Amino acid sequence: MVWNAGLAARNFAELVTSRGGSHERLLLACDDGRNFTFAAFWALAGRLAYALKHSGAKPGDRIAVQVDKSPEAIALFWACARGGFIFLPLNTAYTASEVSYFLTDAEPAVLVATPQRMADLAQVAKVAGCTAILSLDDNGSGTLMDAASGTLEDHFDALVAILYTSGTTGRSKGAMLSHGNLASNALALTETWRFSAADRLIHALPVYHTHGLFTATNTLLLSGGSMFFRRTFNADDVMRLMPDATTMMGVPTFYTRLLQHPGLTQQATAHMRLFISGSAPLLAETHRAFKAKTGHAILERYGMTETSMNTSNPYAGERRPGTVGLPLPHISVRVADPQNHALLPPESDGMIEIKGPNLFKGYWRNPQKTAEDMSSDGWFITGDMGRLSRDGYLTITGRAKDLVITGGFNVYPKEIELLIDAMPGVLESAVFGVAHPDFGEGVTAAVVAQPGASLDESEMLATLKKELASFKCPKRILILAELPRNAMGKVQKALLRETHKALYLPV
Repeated sequence: MVWNAGLAARNFAELVTSRGGSHERLLLACDDGRNFTFAAFWALAGRLAYALKHSGAKPGDRIAVQVDKSPEAIALFWACARGGFIFLPLNTAYTASEVSYFLTDAEPAVLVATPQRMADLAQVAKVAGCTAILSLDDNGSGTLMDAASGTLEDHFDALVAILYTSGTTGRSKGAMLSHGNLASNALALTETWRFSAADRLIHALPVYHTHGLFTATNTLLLSGGSMFFRRTFNADDVMRLMPDATTMMGVPTFYTRLLQHPGLTQQATAHMRLFISGSAPLLAETHRAFKAKTGHAILERYGMTETSMNTSNPYAGERRPGTVGLPLPHISVRVADPQNHALLPPESDGMIEIKGPNLFKGYWRNPQKTAEDMSSDGWFITGDMGRLSRDGYLTITGRAKDLVITGGFNVYPKEIELLIDAMPGVLESAVFGVAHPDFGEGVTAAVVAQPGASLDESEMLATLKKELASFKCPKRILILAELPRNAMGKVQKALLRETHKALYLPV
């Protein structure tokens, strides 16, 4: 891989223009009928940078963005990258009170929001000290576009984005990302996944999250490929695109929905070379079912807000179901003792720790938390538990906070979830701990049945007792209609713990 660390650390935008191929190539084919060449897109980013500057933003200022998915939303990130501003994307589902926290914490100079949210957010932005609040809709109009009437000479800041963690427990923290962080990761992915100018990616992911905003988009920009840019995922639409597309990046939900589509066959996917899944664990059963119907083995990878992508199953080689593959180029992964960070031998469960040029620059205005999440020898402590196989494949076994300690014994939820998911009629499961008067925590399972299937708690418990030590067996199995998830499809075990916190308490 050609890796110019000096260029990437200084300016990701220059790297994109040097590697992006023909300036007049098609970059975005949008579902609203609009198409953008690379030249048109890059010019749009320049005009948006001009609009931000003339709205009062200075290099180093934060630009908070809560808008619907559109080409302009992506171009707004590149406007920040080219103008020296720091991009701060916000989930479109956040309420005004939730947005208030992010604005107060980050103190952005400008807030860009959908026209429908302007009234709700105006006072919030004023209290947070924003110098301007601008509108942008998904059709490329609004006061931001009205102000985009000139060009701006490129100016680059060390930081290019602050992405807040999902915040499933406690307050979200702002991960500071540099030009070098994003460039190194995009280069590693372009090489590992063999992207080229011939690729046409189906992009149906949201763009307020690292997966859709950076992983998908930056990889295409560096490879010179193009995108079918869709506002949302629709299985019928995706199936129509496959004869002209080559790749797709998605969350596990995309693949479970495609498996339910009658048109998903080996012939229908013949033009596709690669299906990639991330942001949440892909069930091994989904992996096997998709390969059986299409002949394609989904490539699963592992990343997080603070690091972008860390590992990937190989492009050429075994894509091992249930694992997230091997470390990406120039990235090191180790599994360590959670207490003292001592390296553990292969096949041992422990804390996943990361080191590499992808590693974020710390949490915004939170040096104490930054220090807590770094080992003394410079490794990032991810909070994810896992194990490395003898040949280097990483398996994630859960979050450290999801570890259940019952009667003094450690229980890793993934082991139990795999057994439950293999039972007839089970669609998916989540195992978590709930306060228990005798054991400290009671192992508890939430289970969703497959459509039309009927599950019996007592029968499932009897089956598990034959497979597990008694302390690992759930005290209860709760049959639910669905598991609570965040916007990227991750199961919110914190919400399950909160909802069922009184399950074992005396009535």
